[in-house]
Amino acid sequence: MEEEINFGLGFVTGRSNVCNIINNYYKDILSQLRKYDKKINLTIFILFDTEYQHTPREEFYNINKEVLNDITIKYITPELITDELKYLAIKNNMKQEDLELFFGHGHAKGRNTVMYYALKYKMNYLLFWDDDEYPVAVVKDHEKNMWIKQDNVLEHIKFMEQNNSDVTLGHHCGYISPIPYINFDNNFKEEDLKQFVEIISNDIISWESINEKMKNTNGVTYANKDKAQGIGATEIESDGVAKWIAGSTLCLNFNHIDKIPAFYNPPSARGEDTFFSTALNNSKVFKIPVYHFHDGFLKYTCIMEGTYPKSLRRINIKEDSIKNRFLKASLGWIRYKPLLLYIKDKENYKEQILNMKSKLKLIIPKLNNIFEDNCFSLLLAELEKYDEDVVNHYRDYEKTNEVWNSLKNIELNA
Repeated sequence: MEEEINFGLGFVTGRSNVCNIINNYYKDILSQLRKYDKKINLTIFILFDTEYQHTPREEFYNINKEVLNDITIKYITPELITDELKYLAIKNNMKQEDLELFFGHGHAKGRNTVMYYALKYKMNYLLFWDDDEYPVAVVKDHEKNMWIKQDNVLEHIKFMEQNNSDVTLGHHCGYISPIPYINFDNNFKEEDLKQFVEIISNDIISWESINEKMKNTNGVTYANKDKAQGIGATEIESDGVAKWIAGSTLCLNFNHIDKIPAFYNPPSARGEDTFFSTALNNSKVFKIPVYHFHDGFLKYTCIMEGTYPKSLRRINIKEDSIKNRFLKASLGWIRYKPLLLYIKDKENYKEQILNMKSKLKLIIPKLNNIFEDNCFSLLLAELEKYDEDVVNHYRDYEKTNEVWNSLKNIELNA
C-alpha cells in the first residue's frame, strides 16, 4: 500500500482574515500537494479567539463551500478545549492548573493547543501559518517589484522528507516589523530609535536590520531572488542559548515528536517563538528557501486575489491604528524580555535589567512626544512587573514543557 502523509496547517487567529487566506489559497495548496509523489491528506486546524479583536464568532466560519468539500477543516472551539481539559484531568490524572499552562488562547497556548490536536489526529507534519501572511515573495528587480508565487506547503514537505529535519523555517518578506516609518528630527533622533530597538530586541529583531530597511526600502523587507526561486537552504546552529526561529512559516515534524518542545510566553506577552527556540538545541533545524509575504499592517489584502502592487509604501506613524499596533507590540516585547534575559544569563540578570530600565526611562518621554500621547509610559510599569515575576515565569516555562512531554506519552484517540 502506498505510504500516505497526514499534513496539518495550523492557524491561531483572532482575525477573520484567516478565512480570506484559506478561501483564496486552497486551490493553490491542493495543486502543490498533487505535485508530490505520495498521497497527502490535508487537515486545516483553526483555533479562533473572539476576545483578541472582539471578532464575532460567526466570522471565523466564512469558509467557502467548495473549500469544505475538498479539505478537512477542524475548528478548535473554546468548548472543545474546556471539555478536553476535563477529560485529560480525569482520564490521565493530570492537574487542571498544569494543563491550563499549556492549553488555551494567546500566542503560545494557542500554538500548543493546535499542536495537541495535530498529535491527537495523527499528523506527520504541522505547518503554522499566520493570518496576515501570503505565500508570495516580492523581489526588487531593477527598481521594480517582481512577485513570485511560493510553494509554501510543498517545500516544507519535501525538506522534511528528504532531510529528516525536526523543524523547518521559511523566510519572510514585506512588513516584518510593526515599527512604523519615523521621520527623525531634534525631538526624536535616529539614535533614540536605535536605543529603543536594542531595549526590546531579540536575536531575530535587530537595529541593523530595521535601520537598513527604513533608510533604503521604506521599511519593507524584500526577498532574495535565489531563495524565492528555491535555492539556498541552511541548517540553523545553536549560539549556546538557542536555535532561533520565528513562529511562521514554521513546520514541525511530528514523526520526531520528542524533538518538538512546547511554546511559552509570560501572561499577555509575546516571545512564544523565542522561548520555543531555547528548547531546540538538540533538534535538527533548517531554514529553507520559501517565503511568506507579511502584511503586518493589513494594507495589501489585495495580494490574496492576485493583485500585486507596483510599489510598497512606507507606513506612517500618523495613520489610523498604527500607534495602537506599535504600542501593543512594544508591550508584548517588554513583557517577555525579562524572562529572555534570565534564561540567557541568570548570573548577570539583575545588572542587565537595571540597565534596560534606565534606558527605557530616557526613551519613553520621546516616544510619547512623537505619538502625542502618554500611552508609552505603560512600558516602564510593565517592565517592573515582569521583572518581579521573572522567577515564576521561568518556573511556568519549564512546567509547560513538562506538561507537553506528558501529553506526548499518553494514548490520544481522535
